[in-house]
Amino acid sequence: MSNWLKRRYPGVVSVLAALLTISGCALPSMADRTESWAVPAEKTADTRLGSAIVPLIEAHPTESGIVLLENAHDAFAARALLAEGADATLDVQYYIWQYDITGTMLLDVLYRAAERGVRVRLLLDDNGISGLDQPLAALDTHPNIEVRLFNPFVVRSPKWIGYITSFSRLNHRMHNKSFTADNQATIIGGRNVADEYFGAGEGALFADLDVLVIGPVVSELSDDFDRYWSSASSYPAATILPEPSETDLARVVETARECNTSSEASRYVCAVADSEFLRNLLAGNLEFTWAPVSMVSDDPAKVLGKKPKNGLMSRQLAEAMGSPERSVTLVSPYFIPTKAGVEIFRGLERKGVHVRVLTNSLEANDVAMVHAGYAKYRKPLLEAGVQLFELRKLPGKESVERQLQDNLMGSSSSSLHAKTFAVDGENLFVGSFNFDPRSVHINTELGFVIESPELAQVMESHFEEQALITAYEVVLDDGGDLQWIERNGEEVIRHSNDPGTGPFKRMLVSLFSFLPIEHLL
Repeated sequence: MSNWLKRRYPGVVSVLAALLTISGCALPSMADRTESWAVPAEKTADTRLGSAIVPLIEAHPTESGIVLLENAHDAFAARALLAEGADATLDVQYYIWQYDITGTMLLDVLYRAAERGVRVRLLLDDNGISGLDQPLAALDTHPNIEVRLFNPFVVRSPKWIGYITSFSRLNHRMHNKSFTADNQATIIGGRNVADEYFGAGEGALFADLDVLVIGPVVSELSDDFDRYWSSASSYPAATILPEPSETDLARVVETARECNTSSEASRYVCAVADSEFLRNLLAGNLEFTWAPVSMVSDDPAKVLGKKPKNGLMSRQLAEAMGSPERSVTLVSPYFIPTKAGVEIFRGLERKGVHVRVLTNSLEANDVAMVHAGYAKYRKPLLEAGVQLFELRKLPGKESVERQLQDNLMGSSSSSLHAKTFAVDGENLFVGSFNFDPRSVHINTELGFVIESPELAQVMESHFEEQALITAYEVVLDDGGDLQWIERNGEEVIRHSNDPGTGPFKRMLVSLFSFLPIEHLL
């Protein structure tokens, strides 16, 4: 190609180059892939984490200890401190990892752990690591760090080319999120690794929920990590990413140092240092709620179109939660119940089970196409008796120093991202699972079912206290049309259209709702 063409149309040249080479691009062989497994918890009992955790577990031999991580700063501090406290292993699995303030800082704590001799296994979905090819390739050269990419794109730039040639494969993603240290403690939930999940920077904040857990379920999770790590979709980074230079690792370390000393990162670190969770953890005063906990997880073969018997998390989840008798309180950012789901909720209401749902409003939803998939079910849900709330887009945080509300619907949030529900005030689910067709049929998901009336009632009380303050209640008026009720103290405002949106956006969502793509959402 001429130099003029490259200068004039660099984007077109990149696409053409990718298309010219794509016929020869296939997934690499994994014949030389090494095998590794989680270190049994009994072999890490004498680590710093083990020494602190094992006596607690011995006092509750049949239960796991849980701490809810609702506050964004607490959630970051918990991950950073687990990494800093690890002596043996770190097994880390995420759907999205951004190279921003918090993403860079967490990569740095993984690197520092590896420098101490900790074995680090980092498993990332290849769809959510924009800009990380060079840093990940460099980190993978460290003798104590191994990076694998789940269901990878062969063409690295532009990656979307892969959807043209391999859509049926690449449409499936690993949506799981977990952070496990020394097989003694783990964090799972809805948060990915990016500033918007941890309250850093000046942008939007997702209201989210994780749990820090110790006890027997941690070993179950480690076994599940091994299953994904050794699955047919997990490729060693070195077989996918461009080969790093000898100086790339030093450059990654230097980038992290520069990030850590920046004024924005320093402000964030100061804000995290004010975390009550952090103070309690360092003082040994962290209070765990003890309860039976079971893990539910999709078989990684799901992304290959295989659905082994009992391998679907949705089926495991239904069995674990049982049949509701009194109430279902559900929080889901991307809520697409489908006709089948509406009928399930209708059946529950007929049995006297009160169903309440909180999801994002159109003004707060970051994916308009998904909102279109949900919007057409609002009337049927309300007619079935479901009580429906939509989170309002509230003012964003003025700075990272602004105190975050300690609940999953905090007023500093601009978009809901938590995935949780409670049944009968007795059982609580926390994980990555959205109530939509993509979570059920396409992506892999992970979560914990917690048999704790105490935590289930905490979630329900937060819902009751906050839904009327931070969300619109969606109702049907006397004519059967949708109406949004907004409450601001004593003031009650009624909207006849999606609040905070213009006619063009509403029209676009209406058009999207006619597209035959619900099964992809």
